[in-house]
Amino acid sequence: MAGSGSPQPKQPKAPKPSPEGPRKPPQVMQITRRDEQDRLRREADEARAAAEAAIQKARALEQAAQDAGAAGGTKAQPPSRPNAPTVGDDALFDTSELEGLSMADLLGPSDSSSRAGNQRKSAASNASAEDSRAQARSHSVDDFDFDEEAFLAALDQNEPIGTTGDVVAGTVIGLESDGVYVDIGGKAPGFMPKSECGLGVITNLKERFPKGLQVEVLVTREQNADGMVTISCRALALRQSWDKVKLLESEGKVVQVKVSGFNRGGVTCELEGLRGFIPRSQLQDGENHEALVGKTLGAAFLEVNSETRKLVLSEKKAATAALFSELEVGQLVEGHVVAVKPYGFFVDLGGISGLLHQSVVTGGSMRSLREVFDHGDAVKALITELDPGRGRIALNTAMLEGQPGELLVEKDKVMAEAVDRANRARNVLRQQEQAAG
Repeated sequence: MAGSGSPQPKQPKAPKPSPEGPRKPPQVMQITRRDEQDRLRREADEARAAAEAAIQKARALEQAAQDAGAAGGTKAQPPSRPNAPTVGDDALFDTSELEGLSMADLLGPSDSSSRAGNQRKSAASNASAEDSRAQARSHSVDDFDFDEEAFLAALDQNEPIGTTGDVVAGTVIGLESDGVYVDIGGKAPGFMPKSECGLGVITNLKERFPKGLQVEVLVTREQNADGMVTISCRALALRQSWDKVKLLESEGKVVQVKVSGFNRGGVTCELEGLRGFIPRSQLQDGENHEALVGKTLGAAFLEVNSETRKLVLSEKKAATAALFSELEVGQLVEGHVVAVKPYGFFVDLGGISGLLHQSVVTGGSMRSLREVFDHGDAVKALITELDPGRGRIALNTAMLEGQPGELLVEKDKVMAEAVDRANRARNVLRQQEQAAG
């Protein structure tokens, strides 16, 4: 029977024919490493050739530097050259780096990229050669002789002339209606405005500054873009005047000044081209100070300040200074007691006062100052100290005593014999000065 026996296995169905025809098996691209090795070898040869060319150029430059040094009398020292690294074949043809690379990596860069790489290598080679040449030049410069004196002289010749505040000498080379040109040794002449040509008013510049005149000027402004400096005779004269006035003050001098004007506070005067001022309180006749215009007065210095341009004088102080000039330590003077203070007596010596301190009135013990002198009494005393700057005079009567306390019992006798006693006292003062010196 048809239904008897074992069942037949199913046969697989045949694939349907594709409309495009039978499918081809996938092709496998065969990749060899020979092309990549050839490319690396070519690049290595090019780099080696470029390095060799750079070394040859460096050697030629070194030889030229040595020849130049030998011609100048010195031996040029060749610069040290770094050893060129040696590259072995194993390093050049190592293929371990190719493992894991993609298809694009194996095919390498495009032609344009290759050209760019070659250009970079060429530029690097040129830069290496230029560095070698620069190194050779830097070493060859030190081999030549260097004249330090000539170099410093060249710097001095090009140094700018005229720093603000400097005093320079020059020669008048030209005049204009508004000023004078003076050659002071710079790239351009110095210019002195008419208002700076001197103290006071100058009406005729041609007569005051003829061409060729040697002058000293003060630089008031440094060089401008054209190299010209601004100079002044007036500023220099003012500086010199202040210096002279300061010297007179330090020496305690009494100067003669002419009164040129007055105001409510005092009178004005001229001294060494400077404008001075005398307050009314420092005038002998301050109540009638208007009548002093045109008169000459003796004056001493109260304040001298060039920065604030203050010049203050005193007629009264000058009178005191004149009196001080007639006094000396050890001199016997006579006056009258004008004031009795707890610490001593003030004695009028004819326009100036001296202090007779209570410690030097007598060598004895006194209960009160009035036991010896009182207001209005005549006093003869020795000068033991003078301080003109502070207007102080120290007096002493104890040195006139023969024995301590003699003034308390025989004051009239001591005063009558004061001249002889003063001679003996002066010898004591000299001995004291010698011991102190």
